[in-house]
Amino acid sequence: MIPAIAHAATAAPLAALLPARRGEAWKVEPAPYAIRQNAATSRLTNRDRALIVVEQAGRIEVYADRADRFPYTPDAVADAADPGHLAALASRILRHILPSLAKDSIDRVRQERGQEGVMLARAEALQEVYAALAARLPEPPETGRGWSGPGLMWKAASGGQWGLDSVLTYDGPVRGLYALLPVLLPAPDGQEPADVGSVFTRHLTDRFPQLRPLNADEVEFGRFQDVNGYIALPAKDEPTDYADDDRRVVAEFGAVGVDLLLTAVPHLV
Repeated sequence: MIPAIAHAATAAPLAALLPARRGEAWKVEPAPYAIRQNAATSRLTNRDRALIVVEQAGRIEVYADRADRFPYTPDAVADAADPGHLAALASRILRHILPSLAKDSIDRVRQERGQEGVMLARAEALQEVYAALAARLPEPPETGRGWSGPGLMWKAASGGQWGLDSVLTYDGPVRGLYALLPVLLPAPDGQEPADVGSVFTRHLTDRFPQLRPLNADEVEFGRFQDVNGYIALPAKDEPTDYADDDRRVVAEFGAVGVDLLLTAVPHLV
């Protein structure tokens, strides 16, 4: 007789950190198979997406559960003794694992229904973000068409103007980004602020050492297959020898998945 697989204690609190999609919260289910012998294992599911959570000897692993392959290598790993392990795992899931599963889903849609199906799937995802924003804004976002398809535009309480189509854009006071950046950027993990750049760039890198000065009027962030982009002064002739929280900036965020966007909505209004 095959012994029952014990539930992973991390599964439920981790599921609670992931946003619902189309009104459906993540569910914790028994694991359909064991990845590691005698390890507590659970499966998290949300519509057509699934994750496997494995716990053994103080080590927590998360695997993307794909129908076409057995998960040999974990997509996220954390030490259960680390007080921030749940937040670290959720961040990795939101910034890397779920976007990867979304890409797989879009590839299947393209094969089955062509580019029209892809555009429909993207419009449905944008509608989810629209609904989440409309529930928090005094007025619902404006809808329009960006360079790559349907888009949204709205004004935040900071006075900043946001836009969303294939990328997320911002134009407004730099303080309007302070609550959002910790959600979109990886944890600093001991990074020291860059001791280079202008007064303007150091104003940002001192607060967020994950940012890298690109030149006197611009910082960049991110890397391949992660949230990436820049924050800059709106014009090259803007002075860079002073900075304050009301300084106007423009910013762009690429590779932000829908789940991460939904998590970030409270900081976009």
